[in-house]
Amino acid sequence: MDVLVRPQITEKAMKDISQGKYVFQINPHANKVQVARAIEDLYKVKVQSVNIIRIHGEEKVVRGRFKAKIKEVKKAIVTLKKGQKIPGFEEK
Repeated sequence: MDVLVRPQITEKAMKDISQGKYVFQINPHANKVQVARAIEDLYKVKVQSVNIIRIHGEEKVVRGRFKAKIKEVKKAIVTLKKGQKIPGFEEK
């Protein structure tokens, strides 16, 4: 099972990088321990904490009459130990 799906590259997520927090979209069946191990193995950094958020899918009305289903997403906010950084995530 792949734990990490992809990193979340949004304005809010990039703002939190200065505090050592990185946001990743994860597998819906993954837990905090699996996410921490995956980050440590992949990026060779030490994880301080992991917070998980589940965003439930919902129906939206598109163009006034059609309904579209938004997918469920599970995200992890990973806080690294002080002084640690993940390469490839640049602050601007």
